[in-house]
Amino acid sequence: MYAVASMADEGKRRWWSLADDLDGDRVPRMWARSLEDVPDPDVAAMQVATSLIHAVVGRVTALVVLEGRAWDPGLENLWIHMDSDGGIDWAGLADDTMRVLPDDPWAGTRGTVTVPCERALLVWTVHRCLTSLHAIFDAIARCTPIDASRFWGLVGEAVLGASTYVPILAGEGESAAQRRGQGILDAFVAAGAPVRWKTRLTRIH
Repeated sequence: MYAVASMADEGKRRWWSLADDLDGDRVPRMWARSLEDVPDPDVAAMQVATSLIHAVVGRVTALVVLEGRAWDPGLENLWIHMDSDGGIDWAGLADDTMRVLPDDPWAGTRGTVTVPCERALLVWTVHRCLTSLHAIFDAIARCTPIDASRFWGLVGEAVLGASTYVPILAGEGESAAQRRGQGILDAFVAAGAPVRWKTRLTRIH
């Protein structure tokens, strides 16, 4: 649910790149598939948004809040894997370099970049997420009008979900996870993303 793959170890079957394929037919196909289950364009759009937001935000948030580490969730780095039903079941990384804190046992080792402090890690992670999220929003909006406040509310829910449930599943680190989760939300808000503003979905005419 929260793991990612290194694309260096993966074939390309059922994988697609966010950077290259968001302008193609991938999102329209996901939206059309959702419409088969829920014949409401708004609800179908939110289902697609939820899946893609989890791939971008939910997965990296789980690692950040639990271990204080982050891979790069930026647009040009993320790949998406589809299952046989057309749903997202995995995410992949073109570059699996890890950002870590100075006191991390991995700090200074190959394949890592050490950031100066926890706040720097959270801000960097959020800004990299935003490159993907803005592109995802635009791709869905080309299929159907989408409520921006609801979209960013889903981003906030993804952060809260990961920071709440992952430490419970791991059986440790709840206090640090809550602090880091709130820090991620703060960084989104500071960057202009209203992730704490949840409103009822309305169709834009």
